Amino acid sequence: MDIEILMENSKYFLYWIGISALLIAGSAAAFSVYGLAKLFSGAFISVVIMAGSLELGKLVTASFLYRYWNMINWFQKVYMTIATIVLVFITSAGIFGYLSNAYQGATLEFEKQSTELLTIEERIEQLDEDKVFLKEELEQAISELPDNYITAKRKLREEYNPQITQLNQELLEYKTKRADLEIQLVSTGVDVGPAIYLARTFGTDIDTVVKFFIFILIFVFDPLAVMLVIAYNQALIDRSKDKGKIEDTPGLPGNEPASQHDNWRDIYSQPTLIEDDERMDIIGQNGNDGLHYEEQPEPLEENDPNPQPTAKGGIRITNEK
Repeated sequence: MDIEILMENSKYFLYWIGISALLIAGSAAAFSVYGLAKLFSGAFISVVIMAGSLELGKLVTASFLYRYWNMINWFQKVYMTIATIVLVFITSAGIFGYLSNAYQGATLEFEKQSTELLTIEERIEQLDEDKVFLKEELEQAISELPDNYITAKRKLREEYNPQITQLNQELLEYKTKRADLEIQLVSTGVDVGPAIYLARTFGTDIDTVVKFFIFILIFVFDPLAVMLVIAYNQALIDRSKDKGKIEDTPGLPGNEPASQHDNWRDIYSQPTLIEDDERMDIIGQNGNDGLHYEEQPEPLEENDPNPQPTAKGGIRITNEK
């Protein structure tokens, strides 16, 4: 019962390997094709067809190398191995372009609002300085007048008040805009919140953290897809061997052709050679004058009361008294 359960689990495990390889390889191919197409957006359809064909060829090449490694020549091995590795790097570059484009799309509005907020804050600081300067200038002008020049002092205030009022109005408008932008940044920053937190944790900017994280993803993305495809081929071959569906096909793992040493060993391990060795031993015992195995033994007479035994090789053994 346990063996049957183990076989069922092994069968389903093979399916899980195939599904995992299909999903990871398919998603990696989709991201890479889209990233390369965005990079060469002038020929979007052509790049999609080209990149998709290369992705399929990469997986087929990896499977072919595993299945027929012992049957192909060294040039095929070297070229197809290098081509597979180069295609893995191309796929990783396409994935990097896709994820970078997605990151820029998510942070574009955030960066735009952040830049606008910085501009408003600078404008508010400038208006505050202008307001302080006008007030100081007004106080200085009033202080230079005699105390009995009340009308002149009032006129000065009337001249400066509209300017100060205008500055206050502008300050109020910019502060209102700043408050609205800060609220928008809170909602927009949710998309890049983890990146901001990581940047603060490692003491660096957001772009550096995101690039490092993307490099980690592409390091395990497409290489894992290729390895899962090879693992699925290996599991499929092993399962077919267990069921006896694979004959002695040269080139498949475990079905390598026999070497010349093995052939000679099989030939010289036949029982006929052992019998020949026994004959030579008997000839050596009899010496040069003894009977040889070429000589045919004399036919036994019928009803011979004392038949002589005959050894291997047709040598008759006589009992000398």
